[in-house]
Amino acid sequence: MWAAETIFLGASRKPDDSYQESEELLLRYGNRHGLVTGATGTGKTVTLQVLAEGFSKAGVPVFCADIKGDLSGIAMKGTPQDFLLRRAEEVRLTPYENAAFPVIFWDLFGEQGHPIRATVSEMGPLLLSRLMNLSEAQEGIMNIAFKIADDEGLLLLDMKDLQALLADIAERSKEIGGRYGNVSKASVGAIQRALLVLEQQGGNHFFGEPALRIQDLMRTTQDGRGAVNVLAADKLMMNPRLYATFLLWLLSELFEELPEVGDVDKPKLVFFFDEAHLLFDEAPKVLVDRVEQVVRLIRSKGVGVFFVTQNPLDIPESVLAQLGNRIQHALRAYTPREQKAVRTAAETFRPNPDFDCATAITQLGVGEALVSVLEAKAVPSIVQRTLIRPPSGRVGPVTSQERSDLIARSPVAGQYDEAIDRESAFEVLQKRASDAAEQEEKAQAEEGGTKWTLPDFGRNKQPEEAAPKRRTRTGYDNSAPRPRAPRASNRQTVAEAAIKSVVRSAGSSIGRALVRGILGGLKRGF
Repeated sequence: MWAAETIFLGASRKPDDSYQESEELLLRYGNRHGLVTGATGTGKTVTLQVLAEGFSKAGVPVFCADIKGDLSGIAMKGTPQDFLLRRAEEVRLTPYENAAFPVIFWDLFGEQGHPIRATVSEMGPLLLSRLMNLSEAQEGIMNIAFKIADDEGLLLLDMKDLQALLADIAERSKEIGGRYGNVSKASVGAIQRALLVLEQQGGNHFFGEPALRIQDLMRTTQDGRGAVNVLAADKLMMNPRLYATFLLWLLSELFEELPEVGDVDKPKLVFFFDEAHLLFDEAPKVLVDRVEQVVRLIRSKGVGVFFVTQNPLDIPESVLAQLGNRIQHALRAYTPREQKAVRTAAETFRPNPDFDCATAITQLGVGEALVSVLEAKAVPSIVQRTLIRPPSGRVGPVTSQERSDLIARSPVAGQYDEAIDRESAFEVLQKRASDAAEQEEKAQAEEGGTKWTLPDFGRNKQPEEAAPKRRTRTGYDNSAPRPRAPRASNRQTVAEAAIKSVVRSAGSSIGRALVRGILGGLKRGF
């Protein structure tokens, strides 16, 4: 049995093909980060489960993404199967006990776990621009939007807050341009269209409140085991940009919120990046620099980061240099790029004189890996060909009913299930627009401005009041014709007709004289 300050990974293979010495990961170097690589089907997921179980048993909380659903089985007690028992015997794991581990299921869409939400403000303009694939000019407007929100005290919580703020910026573009820089309405429109696409991809489920509290990822049970936070990522993988941005946001939040602890006996939290290449695909340099900075500095916060991917070339060299613990499963070397990956992986290990590392990588069986971890004084160990130990939890996914039961009994049940919509930028800007419209209407009324109305053409004519009945000798009767009021006469007197005739004649004479003068001048000109 391994010591309490280590995680038992498996047994190393000797030249006589026997597995004798155990390979262990020192807990005090668990925050020096790590890398698990290998081709599809070589055992990466089982290795990830073994690491998660080891950290949990040591009292270290874990966060990991479950891409295919297989990792969820860690929540259930495993069943003794022949191939697992044989593996335990080969690596001299005695006694081999099956056990379930404390799991909290999470899901950005709230379908297979507790919803995970973040506010727009927490995400920030850089990650949002990356998420929406904005151009440099559009990213500049996004930075202006966040600056205006800070200056005007506007809370940016969900997507409708950001949409309302962008619409307000477009309306005030001239006013804003003089203070913050040029704001193009076309660029604002492009950002709004990108937000619409993000909303249709499920981004509206992620942005909002209640926002995730980092402390809920760092829970431990009464018996001292660390919680295993499993993120359901099968649907999330349909939008890899959202997946990568979320994971980077979570790392950034951990870096900003956790205190400095320096070197510790064991990590405060271990974070597994499965399908890590999605984080760096087509990422701009500023984002890669951000990842490198977080990975380099978060160690002092007591957080370990393990990248899990198929090819070591998926990780930038600047990040790869920060990873001290390495587990390399088999790689295929059929293409030039794959051959380069094999050479790169072999060169990163401390050589072992008993075998050629590059050749061994292509010959590893399922469940075998080349392992090099940090030993005393953080020196990398000589690489060993290692058979990974069998996990204690179930190998395979949980059922839908088992997942539902675990979610219902979760320590965070009911805390994140219902979204909260409090007053924020959307409501404030809506009220501001309403108040401005009322003030304008009031000002027009005070100035006595002209009121324009549409003709009704008799459609809205009110029924006339009943005419008072005329009294006759026999009573009241309205049937008789009513006497008409005298009309004003249009007939002209003799004097008026004479005066108008003179005026018309004089006007005609003057007009003819003017025309003759003009035409005569034109004729003389030719």
